[in-house]
Amino acid sequence: MQIAIFLRFIFSWVDPTGRTGIGAFLNGVTEPILAPIRRVLPRTGMLDLSPFIVILVLGMLLRIVT
Repeated sequence: MQIAIFLRFIFSWVDPTGRTGIGAFLNGVTEPILAPIRRVLPRTGMLDLSPFIVILVLGMLLRIVT
């Protein structure tokens, strides 16, 4: 999941609307996880911090579980 979020973050610079097949796939896979975080975080203009927060939380959860 972390890889998909990272790829979406990078791919958003190339195809921000998700019009291509890869962009649509990445948006569909990661949006259910990123949307709730995005609603809680304060607005930071053009910078979306939700992927960073999700990757940090997933990393911490993986460390706790394993």
